[in-house]
Amino acid sequence: MSTIPPFPWTILRSQEEFDNRWLRLTTHDVLNVAGNPHLYSTIHIKRAATGVVAIDAAGRVALVGQHRFPLRIYSWEVPEGGAEPGEAPLEAIQRELKEEAGLTARHWQQILTLHLSNMLTDEVAYGFLAHGLTEGEAEPEESEVLALDRVPFQRALAMVDAGTITDAISVALLLRVDRMARTGDLPADLARAILAD
Repeated sequence: MSTIPPFPWTILRSQEEFDNRWLRLTTHDVLNVAGNPHLYSTIHIKRAATGVVAIDAAGRVALVGQHRFPLRIYSWEVPEGGAEPGEAPLEAIQRELKEEAGLTARHWQQILTLHLSNMLTDEVAYGFLAHGLTEGEAEPEESEVLALDRVPFQRALAMVDAGTITDAISVALLLRVDRMARTGDLPADLARAILAD
């Protein structure tokens, strides 16, 4: 891998434009890579994103369906949430899996770190794999109207291929787990369940 070049922009001035409990919008007067004046806007996301592929012994993955307000679409996704400032991502996603799907897990593994929309935001997502599941009652937040489903892992991958699952965290995590199953990076029984048609 080649040497990383130095940061190419010169920041002349930064101005906070908006701030609330979720995000901060800042504009930056910079000199761009060509040395010319340029205006760059960035969004700081105050919560880390989290997601989990939760797989049962039969190789079924938990999916959550919900309306996503910004896009005005219905979205099928792996259970996701946000870690509050200072909260460990694992603790946050364990809470979200219980709230959204009513599941707890004996085995947890962080399998991916993502930078989402990195041309505009500094949002970081932490992705996990969970197995050894125990079922309980879901406890969604009052603002959530969720549908829950358990689908064979290969069907979830087919939903990615068909464009039925478009959420970035879900797509990345499902593909990562599939690769782990195919390269021997998972317990053999779990890999067999995931790869079964």
